[in-house]
Amino acid sequence: MVHEINGRKQEVPGAGSKKSSPVLHALYSSQMLRTAIDDDHNFKSHKDLMKFLKSYIDLISHKYRFWNRTSGADHFLVACHDWATRISPQEITGNSIRSLCNSNAAKGFHIGKDTTLPVTYVRSMEEPTRDLGGKPPSDRPILAFFAGSMHGYLRPILLQYWENRHPDMKIFGPLPRDLAGKKTYREYMKSSKFCICARGYEVHTPRVVEAIFYECVPVIISDNYVPPFFEVLKWEEFAVFVKEKNVPNLGRILSSISEEKYLRLQRGVKAVQRHFIWHKKPIKFDLFHMVLHSVWHIRMLQLKQGLKNGIPR
Repeated sequence: MVHEINGRKQEVPGAGSKKSSPVLHALYSSQMLRTAIDDDHNFKSHKDLMKFLKSYIDLISHKYRFWNRTSGADHFLVACHDWATRISPQEITGNSIRSLCNSNAAKGFHIGKDTTLPVTYVRSMEEPTRDLGGKPPSDRPILAFFAGSMHGYLRPILLQYWENRHPDMKIFGPLPRDLAGKKTYREYMKSSKFCICARGYEVHTPRVVEAIFYECVPVIISDNYVPPFFEVLKWEEFAVFVKEKNVPNLGRILSSISEEKYLRLQRGVKAVQRHFIWHKKPIKFDLFHMVLHSVWHIRMLQLKQGLKNGIPR
């Protein structure tokens, strides 16, 4: 996304140019920063990332006049690292809008101030929509599918209850990471009615967007997860949310969904698919524009509520 924004400076100005944009992008990547610190052998903990982020914000606030007018309320930053919420507290980032993958409402993600960044893999820069879609609903014999590493506390519970326990549920640990394993993973998604999106170490998972890619209804098992674009998308029309405590009842919950409701959900997945796709050159209503719309929505909401400086006027 950083590269896309850099390529469209007239529409989304950088920190040094206000022009007519309601928000300015603070160019920052927690993952790239950690990699750079690792390369210098200086990385010890997330506090090192906080120190560098603070230094960057200080640089912006001293070099450009825009940050100090609102304490960053008209700026936004994007971060998809698991630690992003922890390393960007308000005492460092001020009133800026954060677009975060780790959108845990119980651990530092603030609805109405932060936005959710969808976790997604771009498998081909030249053909990002390659291999999109899946089998028609009538040709999906698998009720539910999951495969993944045992990150966090929830996935081992999922396997404990459902691995080899239900003939129509294909619940596995990690599949091989070679080309054959990745193809098998995609084919399972393309052949399943429901795709289990169980949280890992944190609340977010790329399986949500993967399921949408392959037109499989996502089943999100991640308490306190705030889904992307919830201000404009009705997630209940194309996804199923299951409480973590209800994993033992997962088979019954999914089996009880009528064919009529499943078909309605699957049509909903196909309808929103375009909003979760990156393109080499952004097109209307794609993921690039949806992320920026979420940021714009938060800023407009702040202004309407009289939060020009992040606090009531």
